Amino acid sequence: MRTTTREPSGDRAVLALMLLVSTLAVMAGAVLAPVLEVIRGELGVSGTAVGLVLTVHALVVAVVSPAVGAVIDRVGVRTPLAAGLVLYGLAGGAGLVTDSYPALIAGRVVFGMGAATVFTATTVAMLALYRGSARDRVMGWRSAAMSLGGVAWPLLAGVVGGLSWHAPFALYLVGVPLGVAVWWVMPAGRLTGTDTPPGPSEGTLAMLRRAPAVLGWSALLGAVSVLLYALVVFMPLRLAELGVTAPLLVALMNMASTLAMMVVGFGYARLRGRFGYLTILRAAVVLWGAAFVLLGLTSSLFLAVVAMALFGLGAGVVMPTATVLLGDGAPAGQQGRAVALSGTAVFAGQFASPLLLGPVVDRLSVQAGYLTAAAFSALVLAALTVLTRRRRTPRHGGADCPRTPPHQAAAPNTPGLGLR
Repeated sequence: MRTTTREPSGDRAVLALMLLVSTLAVMAGAVLAPVLEVIRGELGVSGTAVGLVLTVHALVVAVVSPAVGAVIDRVGVRTPLAAGLVLYGLAGGAGLVTDSYPALIAGRVVFGMGAATVFTATTVAMLALYRGSARDRVMGWRSAAMSLGGVAWPLLAGVVGGLSWHAPFALYLVGVPLGVAVWWVMPAGRLTGTDTPPGPSEGTLAMLRRAPAVLGWSALLGAVSVLLYALVVFMPLRLAELGVTAPLLVALMNMASTLAMMVVGFGYARLRGRFGYLTILRAAVVLWGAAFVLLGLTSSLFLAVVAMALFGLGAGVVMPTATVLLGDGAPAGQQGRAVALSGTAVFAGQFASPLLLGPVVDRLSVQAGYLTAAAFSALVLAALTVLTRRRRTPRHGGADCPRTPPHQAAAPNTPGLGLR
């Protein structure tokens, strides 16, 4: 039987806050993209050096996430998330008064520590807030909220960026009042997510020996990140080859994938009501492959936009699905470590994407780079088939969802937030 958890009225403020905070992960680099060329000229640095302004925080998130997850498992969500949001706001906002490249990079490194905490803590909290069909619904909303943030924050940054290249850094300051709000509305205590007592305290490697599927779902989320950034980084070059160079048109066309992710996020719970997790995962990866084959072969601007939308549909399904399965597979009391591992994979994928595909694009063409991405999608599909072959057990109300482990069994109508 498919389980549903009622939503206590007091949880609605927490859910709204978590959805808003979830947009900050997308905001982390996106708000600086409109002024990146201006920063390069003002500070007199190379294109590679200014690119680090966008990517260095991702490397920091990848490195520090495991430590953040361990802290969350030990003390709960509220304190790390509130502190992380304040750090995110202050370190990000420091760019308002920074006029040297070394100081800017140093600020971005500290900012990455805050971003790591925000990403991990919000994901853990949302996995614990809801169970069963309610969790499918809110994780779809989270995916939609992140997609909306991917549109709204860069547009706002473009508006204020006309004032000064420093101005977009002010947007990061929203983290400070959000940190205060988290401290105010979220209960204190260690998060377990269920009524089951947490398991023995252990490190990440020991956790993976007990729950190896966590590594697989984290890798899948990392693959989403690699392929998504293949669009973010190289699509402007492909659009230029197709005759589109105006920044506004490039931005609008790049929104095709984001809008598709938003649409599928709002419809995700209904989709899950009809199909199992593994079925929709495989279909999503097939959409990735089709999108990149189309981008690699077509010379039609219309079909290029269609391809971006196809990728967005697939990514909008994979992100909530893999996150839910990762949460289900984590041992009791160790969701923080499990989610942190996915954070490492996601942000390492962001950092690595241009390094992996850039040489192909530079030596051959953007089209060759996208055909390489299509081949990578095929490898992901093969790996997903291997990973899930032994997990074909009845889903909640269907045929192919992995069985929820005993320590993660749903607790219908459990009062409160699951934060103890």
